[in-house]
Amino acid sequence: MVLAASTAGTTMVFDEVDAGVGGRAAVQIGRRLAKLAHTHQVIVVTHLPQVAAFADIHLTVDRVNSKGSGVRRLDDEDRVAELARMLAGLGDSDTGRAHARELLDAARAERT
Repeated sequence: MVLAASTAGTTMVFDEVDAGVGGRAAVQIGRRLAKLAHTHQVIVVTHLPQVAAFADIHLTVDRVNSKGSGVRRLDDEDRVAELARMLAGLGDSDTGRAHARELLDAARAERT
């Protein structure tokens, strides 16, 4: 695998490395990317909350207007809301937020 030969301290970009997987496999991908981030700068594009929960910093791309978009760093509450949206695919709900918090807490516990 290419990663085994990489130099510590390099930047690695993964664009939808989790495509075609779900649940349990996505958590494993998140864990491995988080571990890789101990020695490298890791930038990941994902649509899976199980992967996003392992990030140290969570950015989102928002449509600003019909001509463009912008990148925004999420604070803790925005991150919970975004993960809940990713999980449910719907608007805001208490159940979605509770699940998002649980996912974030579990990922944070593994990282520390």
